Amino acid sequence: MWFKNLIIYRLPDGWTMPMVELESRLSNRPLQPCNSFEMFSRGWVHTSSAQRYVHTTNGQHLIALGVEQKLLPSSIIKQVADERAAELALEQGFPVGRRQMRELKEKVGEELRARALSRRRVTRAWIDPVNGWFVVDAAGGARSDELVETLRDTLGSLPVHFLETQLVPHSSMGAWLALGDAPLRFTIDHDLELQTADKTKATVRYVRHPLEGKEIQEHVAGGKYVTRLGLTWNDRISFVLTDKLQVKRVEFLEIAKDSSDNEGLSPEEQFDIDFLLMTGELSQMLSDLREALGGEPKKAEQKAA
Repeated sequence: MWFKNLIIYRLPDGWTMPMVELESRLSNRPLQPCNSFEMFSRGWVHTSSAQRYVHTTNGQHLIALGVEQKLLPSSIIKQVADERAAELALEQGFPVGRRQMRELKEKVGEELRARALSRRRVTRAWIDPVNGWFVVDAAGGARSDELVETLRDTLGSLPVHFLETQLVPHSSMGAWLALGDAPLRFTIDHDLELQTADKTKATVRYVRHPLEGKEIQEHVAGGKYVTRLGLTWNDRISFVLTDKLQVKRVEFLEIAKDSSDNEGLSPEEQFDIDFLLMTGELSQMLSDLREALGGEPKKAEQKAA
């Protein structure tokens, strides 16, 4: 249940939707298995063993998008089509033409699609109407976009936008690195990625490596900018911040340990506690991160942008 990667959006001021209504909307679009003609299917799935589409604790919502996709590589279609084309060429006495080959591939694709195995994956999102956060647990933008687009289609509208800050993340991370310290309750860890701004995109990575060395300062002075920096917030959450303002490799340090000490609780009660702990800590961390990057632009500036 603990989020591993954060794609961060902001909800508009005052946005809210009752849990009952959100549950009703999502339940009208559950994940359905792919039929024989579909390659993928999208829909909402239960977030926990409680069999609800929306898990709500203390005003915080958790939702989950399920995607079922059939596994049918184009190389397999080509292989079977080539085999049948060779047989057909012997039967008709002349090679298979382009149009005939295209029709053959379409026919093979339809036949194999009906028998293809399916794979399911789940992407979760946390909705915080109290503090205006909308966070998707996804390593990349494609899955995040997929969830946002599906939710927007399910609800009719979803006026979210990516978190924007006054300061550019890579400039701020470079300044923190030069000072050897991060602001507020953040500390710098031992993970770093630097990249040149030219076409070569030459990249230097440090993993579990002290970042106080002279060579790192030389990289920065030489024009390389910080694209990833390992940070720890309040000795509670470690993560890697990227120049795209994405939070990756999230690790809850003492939090998950504290929650595991609860004995005699049902799975549903433990899930409630874990979700409450996670959202409470992440909400504070994201607020500090926003402030460390100069806060959000004023509304007039956001509108102009």
